[in-house]
Amino acid sequence: MMICHCMAISDADIRRAMDWMRAADPETLITPGKVYRALGKRADCGGCLPLFIETMRQAHSYSIPMHLRGLRRASTQGEPHEGRHQGHRLSQSGSAE
Repeated sequence: MMICHCMAISDADIRRAMDWMRAADPETLITPGKVYRALGKRADCGGCLPLFIETMRQAHSYSIPMHLRGLRRASTQGEPHEGRHQGHRLSQSGSAE
């Protein structure tokens, strides 16, 4: 099935690129950008991106390596606003007049 008409990318192309990336590095995080680069192409209009991502999710080689699962949740737990302290802005510190 054709996924991206602008760049002529099929679902088989996406799966092959993902399989190739997973075989080259089993611990890599596969992103749409990496798939486009592996195919030697780039996103043009972006209209295909929802279908592109859904095709990636259905591929068996999409899985996230076990030791990277939940990494973001564990590192930011209890740290609102990227770890910044309350009143980090100049306008909140009281020194601006």
